[in-house]
Amino acid sequence: MKNNINWARVFGGGLLAGLIINIGEFILNEPILGAEFAEVMAGMNQEPPGSGAIMIFVMMAFGIGILAVWLYAAIRPRFGPGAKTAVCAGLTVWALGWLVPNISFMAMGFFPMKLLVIATLWSLVEVTLATVAGAWLYTESDQPAS
Repeated sequence: MKNNINWARVFGGGLLAGLIINIGEFILNEPILGAEFAEVMAGMNQEPPGSGAIMIFVMMAFGIGILAVWLYAAIRPRFGPGAKTAVCAGLTVWALGWLVPNISFMAMGFFPMKLLVIATLWSLVEVTLATVAGAWLYTESDQPAS
């Protein structure tokens, strides 16, 4: 069994996963929660994130996508290739990147509970699907993805 990670496929699959995360985040943060989020920010005397912050968020989403596919590649030899392993990787990334921080935000009362619950559940689906899509492009060798 070959245990080398195919970095080209990690980056390719990760960019696809990151694109899906970015699309999902745009949909969540503009048409779905945009007005409510702006209202909350105004209540805290804060401006909504500007273009600089948004660019950081976009780059972070691509980084998270790459990280998710890397995790899939890393656990693939033990768990086997396929969607089940990709879901495990995606759930791990989601738990560390969204669930834990959002529970912290809930505990500290930074944002309304409704906003955080919606964002947390949305991201559960978004990150899991993105990881499955990115993992679909991953292979151990330069053979076509299966």
